[in-house]
Amino acid sequence: MDITSLILLLLAALGIISSNTPITVAMIILLLLRVLKLQQAFPWLEKYGLTLGIIILTIGVMTPVASGKISIQTLGESFLNWKSLLAIAIGMLVAYLGGRGATLMAANPTIVAGLLVGTVLGVAFFKGVPVGPLIAAGILSLLIGRS
Repeated sequence: MDITSLILLLLAALGIISSNTPITVAMIILLLLRVLKLQQAFPWLEKYGLTLGIIILTIGVMTPVASGKISIQTLGESFLNWKSLLAIAIGMLVAYLGGRGATLMAANPTIVAGLLVGTVLGVAFFKGVPVGPLIAAGILSLLIGRS
């Protein structure tokens, strides 16, 4: 087994240990692509994977609106409460950080491994939730001065 496959296997194991299903599944899929000699998919995944993931995430987040569980009245009321206004501002900040993070990750692929390991360790040791790599990259971009 080559070193890259071992790294993917190690990250999958960290995902299992930390109960981080998305990381575990992603690492197993990438490992399967390597084992099944389907590496021709990697350039496509590198180019469109993040966009596809964001589309799926957006669908998941917007489903309550589409299904009617969150009404237009509830959406309108979010502009009348200070906590909801703060939530809107923080949502905008997080979207901004995510954009910076995506740019930084695309420009510096070596950072991705550190962010991934940091996210897995945060889940494992601090009972965190694995939603952080893009935002972590955005915060990192603020700290190291890259946009």
